[in-house]
Amino acid sequence: WNEIIELFRAGMPLRKHRCRFKSYERCFKASEAVDCLHELLGSNQNFGPEVTRDQTVKLLKKFLKNHVIEDIKGRWGKEDFEDDGRLYRFPPSSPLKSYPKKPSCGKEVIKFPDWNEPKAGRSQEQIPVKSVALNSEMWYKRHSIAIGEVPACKLVFRRELTQTNIEEIWKSMTLSRLQKVLGLDSLDEVLDTKLVNSKHIVQNVYNVNKQGIVILEDKSKELPHWILSAMKCLANGPSCSDLKQPTYSGFERDVFKTIVDYFGQMKEPLLTFHFFDIFVSVLGLLQKPSKAIEALQISCLLLPPENRKRLQLLVRMMARISLNQDLPPLSESVRTRILMVQAFSRCILCSKDEIDLDELLAAKLVSFLMDNYQEILSVPSALKSSIEDHVVHLQRVQIKYAGADSDAPLPPPSFCHQASTGEFEYQRATGSQEPLAALLEEIVTNKEISVKDKKKKLKQFQKSYPEVYRVRFPTPETEAMLFPEKTKQKPPILMWALKKPFQPFHRTRSFRM
Repeated sequence: WNEIIELFRAGMPLRKHRCRFKSYERCFKASEAVDCLHELLGSNQNFGPEVTRDQTVKLLKKFLKNHVIEDIKGRWGKEDFEDDGRLYRFPPSSPLKSYPKKPSCGKEVIKFPDWNEPKAGRSQEQIPVKSVALNSEMWYKRHSIAIGEVPACKLVFRRELTQTNIEEIWKSMTLSRLQKVLGLDSLDEVLDTKLVNSKHIVQNVYNVNKQGIVILEDKSKELPHWILSAMKCLANGPSCSDLKQPTYSGFERDVFKTIVDYFGQMKEPLLTFHFFDIFVSVLGLLQKPSKAIEALQISCLLLPPENRKRLQLLVRMMARISLNQDLPPLSESVRTRILMVQAFSRCILCSKDEIDLDELLAAKLVSFLMDNYQEILSVPSALKSSIEDHVVHLQRVQIKYAGADSDAPLPPPSFCHQASTGEFEYQRATGSQEPLAALLEEIVTNKEISVKDKKKKLKQFQKSYPEVYRVRFPTPETEAMLFPEKTKQKPPILMWALKKPFQPFHRTRSFRM
């Protein structure tokens, strides 16, 4: 939303127009706005040339409703924008939406349980310690540490990991890897980690068949048999041997409509409302396909198992239908691939509030899913091996020697370096303040706007971002230097008096009674 608004405000030409014998500065026609925005959306990597002119008009209707634009009379709030010659302009206030803040509970750092602690009732002093003496040569070969006699050693018994412990390890390391792949300092802005179910991750990894499709424990959540038969019929095309194909014309279209109706009546998309932001954030990685595939691999592990299975079956069917040359056309006017995206994109991804751009974002993501579904909907092998190795390490009994390097605690085997609280706060502050400081500097140095407009914009900026404004103008004196006062010249009183001498009031006859 914010990206498109910024591009539109920067790229929309503004000029003088006349309407009903009046002239209006810095405005544009509705048709000019459609032309400009349609071209911007078509060249943007997150949307592409598939965007139609009608979709552009619908988006401009949303812009008018949300006060991104207003008519020349200052009216907005309705979706009555049309592709005609009416005049519109940009409002002086910023139309950008602030990102919703997650609750404070999402800021908790995911910690690994400490299984190095001994079991209750058995202290470290009670662990048997045996002193061993070796010659220096064997010591060097076996341990590669300082030559000398073996110091006292201790057997460190690990706590037995429960299934809950293992599930929490999977959740922690999976989210850590996802954060690194997305290149974020924190997942708080795109995901509430409290909503991630660790059991779902483990089930999606291990409860699968030979094809990698999830096996559900609760059979009542399976797709109905008739829907599976219909999907199999279209995916395999006319060559489906285990089904008796009818002979009437239009059979495939009827089957396709049945599948579309079934998935269209779902109350929540397959990628769920909770994970909408995390999947939308992957769209920025589509220029790097390997990164985008890994990010989607991990994100799909967070889904409920029944959602993941339905997604696997649906996307596989869509991809096979798109490539099936023997299947009769399912539409007279739309190509099969585009028809697949249009029919199923909303049941795969949409937001709870159905905000603007949902349709375009979903179409972009679904197209990428269809092209790479075999990799995306499989279990990431590197992540699985790393987590399994870590679990084995935690369960292994270790020998620790007093004074040796093994006394130092092992760092948690995470995929990214853990920042301190101070570093995190600094990154969060600088990450958001730097672009705001650049925007403030642009307002200050802009010589094209009048002094009155500049003061108005600075006042709005100070009200919205007081901390950033205080850094640029720490004292009233620094702010006053931006607008030096002009010396006012006193009018020449004497000259004026000479040019216009005082004339006394003369009573005339008209005032007499």
